[in-house]
Amino acid sequence: MSGTLRIHWAIAPEIAPQPLINCNRCGGVKAYRCSGKFRVNANGKRIDVWLIYRCVDCDNSWNFGIFERCNRRDIEPALLQALESNDPGLARRHAFDVVALRNQVGRVEEFPDVAVHKRLLGGARETALALELQLGLEMPTSLRLDRLLANELGISRSRLLALEERRLLVVDPDGAKALRKPARQGMTVRIDLAGEPDQEAIICAAGG
Repeated sequence: MSGTLRIHWAIAPEIAPQPLINCNRCGGVKAYRCSGKFRVNANGKRIDVWLIYRCVDCDNSWNFGIFERCNRRDIEPALLQALESNDPGLARRHAFDVVALRNQVGRVEEFPDVAVHKRLLGGARETALALELQLGLEMPTSLRLDRLLANELGISRSRLLALEERRLLVVDPDGAKALRKPARQGMTVRIDLAGEPDQEAIICAAGG
């Protein structure tokens, strides 16, 4: 496309997945939220590490296992220090590991809320007739691509579908029903806006 404005979207989920656990205080299944705190238990040369979760209603605790009966020598000193100091970045990485959570508890509630930071890569807004949006995800999200685009560009999902059907919107890699699937790392969305009455508004919303 000539006159293409290229923009990188850095997408970061805002709410960590919450495991659904039978709370022995509440007497039923409740969502548990990450406390951001690790528990490190050393017994001789063996170390156990958990990420502490709390019931959203009664604050009852549940421990998400990170290391179990691990030899101290197998843990890098810097990593052990990060665990003992409750490093926020490390806690966030484990809190968003939905696969590991599901392996331990089975049921996990995910949230589509994301923050999108936009950075111009190339092209000029004044002459742009098309958009090329390059998606970079800090970690996987359950947010569907059509919802992401609709929220950030200010246009309806039905219109996005119509653009796709006319081949004015193309997703690379192009999978079946890509708009209805979660946004993924490395996706590129190209939208031809030539002739669209709200072209300038869409380009502005895209971050150009």
